[in-house]
Amino acid sequence: MRKRSSVLAVLATTALLTTPTAALAAANSPTVASASGTKTLSFRGMNLKVPATWKVYDHTDRVLVATGSCKVPEPFAPNCRGFWLYGPEVIAYGAEGRRYTGGQPFVPASGAPAGCPFEYGSIQVIGKAVSTGLRQAGRGHKAKYTAWAGRCVKQKSGRQTESFIQREWFLPESKIVVVDVWGDRQLPGLLKNATWS
Repeated sequence: MRKRSSVLAVLATTALLTTPTAALAAANSPTVASASGTKTLSFRGMNLKVPATWKVYDHTDRVLVATGSCKVPEPFAPNCRGFWLYGPEVIAYGAEGRRYTGGQPFVPASGAPAGCPFEYGSIQVIGKAVSTGLRQAGRGHKAKYTAWAGRCVKQKSGRQTESFIQREWFLPESKIVVVDVWGDRQLPGLLKNATWS
Protein backbone atom coordinates (compact mmCIF):
# COMPACT_ATOMS: atom_id res chain seq x y z
CA MET A 1 0.00 0.00 0.00
CA ARG A 2 1.38 3.39 -0.93
CA LYS A 3 1.51 6.03 1.77
CA ARG A 4 0.33 9.44 0.62
CA SER A 5 0.68 12.73 2.44
CA SER A 6 -1.33 15.87 3.00
CA VAL A 7 -4.51 17.55 2.43
CA LEU A 8 -8.05 16.83 2.03
CA ALA A 9 -8.89 13.69 0.27
CA VAL A 10 -11.19 14.02 -2.61
CA LEU A 11 -14.35 15.94 -2.29
CA ALA A 12 -17.37 15.46 -4.40
CA THR A 13 -16.35 17.90 -7.09
CA THR A 14 -19.88 19.07 -7.67
CA ALA A 15 -20.17 20.08 -4.02
CA LEU A 16 -16.99 22.12 -4.31
CA LEU A 17 -17.07 23.63 -7.78
CA THR A 18 -19.84 25.14 -9.78
CA THR A 19 -17.75 25.97 -12.82
CA PRO A 20 -16.88 23.38 -15.48
CA THR A 21 -13.31 22.26 -16.03
CA ALA A 22 -13.03 24.29 -19.23
CA ALA A 23 -13.59 27.51 -17.30
CA LEU A 24 -10.85 26.56 -14.84
CA ALA A 25 -8.46 25.74 -17.66
CA ALA A 26 -9.23 29.08 -19.32
CA ALA A 27 -8.10 30.83 -16.16
CA ASN A 28 -4.86 28.81 -16.06
CA SER A 29 -1.71 30.40 -14.61
CA PRO A 30 -2.44 33.85 -13.18
CA THR A 31 1.30 34.06 -12.45
CA VAL A 32 4.42 35.74 -13.76
CA ALA A 33 7.31 33.60 -15.02
CA SER A 34 10.91 34.56 -14.31
CA ALA A 35 14.21 33.68 -15.93
CA SER A 36 15.14 31.42 -13.01
CA GLY A 37 12.62 28.72 -13.97
CA THR A 38 10.15 29.87 -11.34
CA LYS A 39 7.02 31.96 -11.31
CA THR A 40 5.22 33.87 -8.61
CA LEU A 41 1.78 32.69 -7.55
CA SER A 42 -0.19 35.37 -5.70
CA PHE A 43 -3.24 34.56 -3.61
CA ARG A 44 -4.89 37.02 -1.21
CA GLY A 45 -1.62 38.90 -0.69
CA MET A 46 0.52 35.77 -0.20
CA ASN A 47 3.17 35.28 -2.89
CA LEU A 48 4.76 31.88 -3.49
CA LYS A 49 7.71 31.32 -5.82
CA VAL A 50 6.83 28.01 -7.52
CA PRO A 51 8.46 26.01 -10.33
CA ALA A 52 7.49 27.36 -13.77
CA THR A 53 6.37 23.86 -14.79
CA TRP A 54 3.54 23.81 -12.23
CA LYS A 55 0.15 24.72 -13.61
CA VAL A 56 -2.09 27.08 -11.68
CA TYR A 57 -5.86 26.91 -12.11
CA ASP A 58 -7.49 29.95 -10.58
CA HIS A 59 -11.18 30.02 -9.73
CA THR A 60 -11.49 33.17 -7.63
CA ASP A 61 -11.60 31.89 -4.03
CA ARG A 62 -10.09 28.47 -4.83
CA VAL A 63 -6.84 27.79 -6.61
CA LEU A 64 -5.51 24.40 -7.69
CA VAL A 65 -1.74 24.18 -8.12
CA ALA A 66 -1.01 21.08 -10.21
CA THR A 67 2.50 19.92 -9.33
CA GLY A 68 2.38 16.80 -11.49
CA SER A 69 -0.01 14.93 -13.73
CA CYS A 70 -3.59 16.12 -13.55
CA LYS A 71 -6.21 14.46 -15.73
CA VAL A 72 -9.10 16.60 -14.47
CA PRO A 73 -7.86 20.00 -13.25
CA GLU A 74 -10.40 20.47 -10.51
CA PRO A 75 -9.74 20.62 -6.78
CA PHE A 76 -9.99 17.19 -5.16
CA ALA A 77 -10.47 15.34 -8.44
CA PRO A 78 -8.88 11.88 -8.29
CA ASN A 79 -5.45 11.59 -9.84
CA CYS A 80 -4.72 15.32 -9.92
CA ARG A 81 -1.40 15.73 -8.13
CA GLY A 82 -1.15 19.12 -6.46
CA PHE A 83 -2.33 21.28 -3.59
CA TRP A 84 -5.13 23.77 -3.04
CA LEU A 85 -5.44 27.32 -1.76
CA TYR A 86 -8.79 28.49 -0.40
CA GLY A 87 -10.09 31.86 0.69
CA PRO A 88 -12.96 33.09 2.91
CA GLU A 89 -15.85 31.93 0.72
CA VAL A 90 -14.74 28.30 1.03
CA ILE A 91 -13.51 28.65 4.62
CA ALA A 92 -17.10 29.62 5.53
CA TYR A 93 -18.20 26.01 4.88
CA GLY A 94 -14.86 24.14 4.98
CA ALA A 95 -15.64 21.97 8.02
CA GLU A 96 -18.32 19.75 6.53
CA GLY A 97 -20.65 22.65 5.87
CA ARG A 98 -19.61 24.72 8.91
CA ARG A 99 -16.95 27.44 9.24
CA TYR A 100 -13.45 26.00 9.11
CA THR A 101 -11.29 26.94 12.13
CA GLY A 102 -8.50 24.39 11.86
CA GLY A 103 -9.86 22.28 14.73
CA GLN A 104 -11.37 19.71 12.37
CA PRO A 105 -10.16 18.38 9.00
CA PHE A 106 -10.85 20.60 6.01
CA VAL A 107 -13.81 19.00 4.21
CA PRO A 108 -15.93 21.56 2.36
CA ALA A 109 -18.89 19.28 1.77
CA SER A 110 -21.56 17.72 3.88
CA GLY A 111 -23.81 14.77 3.28
CA ALA A 112 -22.26 12.34 0.81
CA PRO A 113 -18.77 11.03 1.67
CA ALA A 114 -15.91 12.65 -0.21
CA GLY A 115 -14.12 10.60 -2.83
CA CYS A 116 -10.54 9.42 -2.52
CA PRO A 117 -7.97 11.74 -4.17
CA PHE A 118 -5.96 8.82 -5.55
CA GLU A 119 -8.58 6.68 -7.25
CA TYR A 120 -12.18 6.51 -8.32
CA GLY A 121 -14.58 4.18 -6.50
CA SER A 122 -13.26 4.83 -2.99
CA ILE A 123 -14.20 7.31 -0.31
CA GLN A 124 -11.86 9.14 2.01
CA VAL A 125 -11.93 8.83 5.77
CA ILE A 126 -10.02 11.42 7.79
CA GLY A 127 -9.00 10.37 11.30
CA LYS A 128 -7.16 12.05 14.15
CA ALA A 129 -4.52 14.74 13.95
CA VAL A 130 -1.01 13.26 13.91
CA SER A 131 0.86 16.57 14.10
CA THR A 132 -0.05 20.14 15.07
CA GLY A 133 1.72 23.41 15.66
CA LEU A 134 2.56 26.79 14.20
CA ARG A 135 4.51 27.08 10.96
CA GLN A 136 6.14 30.14 9.43
CA ALA A 137 4.35 31.39 6.30
CA GLY A 138 6.63 34.25 5.33
CA ARG A 139 7.91 37.11 7.46
CA GLY A 140 5.41 38.09 10.15
CA HIS A 141 2.89 35.34 9.35
CA LYS A 142 2.30 32.09 11.23
CA ALA A 143 -0.01 29.34 10.03
CA LYS A 144 -1.86 26.90 12.24
CA TYR A 145 -0.54 23.60 10.91
CA THR A 146 -2.35 20.28 11.29
CA ALA A 147 -1.60 16.92 9.69
CA TRP A 148 -4.50 14.45 9.71
CA ALA A 149 -4.31 10.68 9.15
CA GLY A 150 -6.43 9.70 6.17
CA ARG A 151 -7.30 6.56 4.29
CA CYS A 152 -9.18 5.54 1.18
CA VAL A 153 -11.82 2.84 1.54
CA LYS A 154 -13.75 0.99 -1.16
CA GLN A 155 -17.36 2.01 -0.79
CA LYS A 156 -18.85 -1.45 -1.39
CA SER A 157 -16.39 -3.70 0.43
CA GLY A 158 -14.96 -1.34 3.06
CA ARG A 159 -11.45 -2.50 2.08
CA GLN A 160 -8.72 0.10 2.66
CA THR A 161 -6.77 0.84 -0.52
CA GLU A 162 -4.56 3.83 0.39
CA SER A 163 -3.33 5.75 3.39
CA PHE A 164 -2.22 9.35 3.34
CA ILE A 165 -1.63 12.42 5.47
CA GLN A 166 -3.75 15.51 4.83
CA ARG A 167 -1.67 18.59 5.65
CA GLU A 168 -3.34 21.93 6.32
CA TRP A 169 -1.84 25.39 6.85
CA PHE A 170 -4.47 27.82 8.11
CA LEU A 171 -3.89 31.59 8.25
CA PRO A 172 -7.08 32.89 9.93
CA GLU A 173 -6.16 36.60 9.74
CA SER A 174 -5.33 36.36 6.03
CA LYS A 175 -8.34 34.05 5.47
CA ILE A 176 -6.28 31.42 3.65
CA VAL A 177 -6.09 27.65 4.06
CA VAL A 178 -3.61 25.52 2.10
CA VAL A 179 -4.47 21.83 1.78
CA ASP A 180 -2.23 19.03 0.51
CA VAL A 181 -2.88 15.30 0.38
CA TRP A 182 -0.03 14.40 -1.98
CA GLY A 183 2.83 15.19 0.40
CA ASP A 184 4.66 17.60 -1.87
CA ARG A 185 8.14 17.98 -0.39
CA GLN A 186 8.62 21.52 -1.69
CA LEU A 187 5.39 22.96 -0.26
CA PRO A 188 6.51 23.56 3.38
CA GLY A 189 9.57 25.49 2.16
CA LEU A 190 7.54 27.50 -0.34
CA LEU A 191 5.14 28.52 2.42
CA LYS A 192 7.94 29.28 4.87
CA ASN A 193 9.54 31.59 2.30
CA ALA A 194 6.30 33.27 1.18
CA THR A 195 6.32 37.03 0.71
CA TRP A 196 3.35 39.30 1.32
CA SER A 197 2.03 42.29 -0.55
